[in-house]
Amino acid sequence: MRLLALLLLPLAACASVSSSSLFGGADPLPSWNDGDLKSAIIDFVDGATDPESVHFVPAEERIAVFDNDGTLICEKPLYSQLAFMVDRAREYVADDPSLREQEPYRSLIDGTLGKSKDLEPFIKLAIETHTGMLDEEFVAIAEQWLATARHPQFERPYTELVFAPMVELVAYLQASDFQVWICTGGGLDFVRCYAKEVYGIAPENVIGTAGQKAYREVDGRGEFIRLRELVQPINDGPAKPVLIDRYIGRTPILAVGNSDGDLQMLEYVAQRHAATLTLLLHHDDAEREFDYDTGTERALSAAADGEIEVISISRDFATVFAPAR
Repeated sequence: MRLLALLLLPLAACASVSSSSLFGGADPLPSWNDGDLKSAIIDFVDGATDPESVHFVPAEERIAVFDNDGTLICEKPLYSQLAFMVDRAREYVADDPSLREQEPYRSLIDGTLGKSKDLEPFIKLAIETHTGMLDEEFVAIAEQWLATARHPQFERPYTELVFAPMVELVAYLQASDFQVWICTGGGLDFVRCYAKEVYGIAPENVIGTAGQKAYREVDGRGEFIRLRELVQPINDGPAKPVLIDRYIGRTPILAVGNSDGDLQMLEYVAQRHAATLTLLLHHDDAEREFDYDTGTERALSAAADGEIEVISISRDFATVFAPAR
């Protein structure tokens, strides 16, 4: 049985009606600890779906956006896509040792890759490992890696290290007639490889950093070739509201992130002239996951001063990871 199905069995018999009647008094978020935050989420969804509420939002305007790495899925010690890139690069070097003297392979081998905030080495690594092939070839390579690679600490597939409470929240929103989107700085095509099976989010509802492609016909057959160039902008920071506007065309009423790269997305949603909910996932549970603030300092500061609610993994998650398949 699929991982998503294991998490969502309690929702299988639910019809898509208003939130209160949908669950008939049952807990829609059983992987969350009871508390003010869980109550605030349920109250928000109830208000948005109740035609008698002053907070009612028509179904076509019920849009939610989630960051991916660190928000829906574990991002330490490496983003899953970065681990994929590293593994691919090491295979290239094994096949051609002369690459050791070229960037970004040299920085990868000597351990200096990622020591600065400069994105250029990562962009180069992405271009080297994601381009120069057909789309279908890339998807096959990525899916094979996702099926076989294991997280170095938890020794499980990366796609099993999704946060059970977040997948529950996605399903709860979808059952309440929300359109749920992923808005990630990660690679569009890489995330699309697993978004449907793992999160229940369709590939067309993924916004991410994309590479340029060219369409061509070979022997009467059309195909996409992946070019050595990124589509601008990279979907991070202030680019997230831009691409949300470009691809969704409406301002979401709910947004969830976990880092400074999500801050503009959260602020963009919070500044709507209507009821909104913005959530920042704080990684503060070294025992069950990881404990870190690096890269989230500005977002945490904004949450302390404004309308962003903080989700504490240690306080709010009864369960962290989805069950093993």
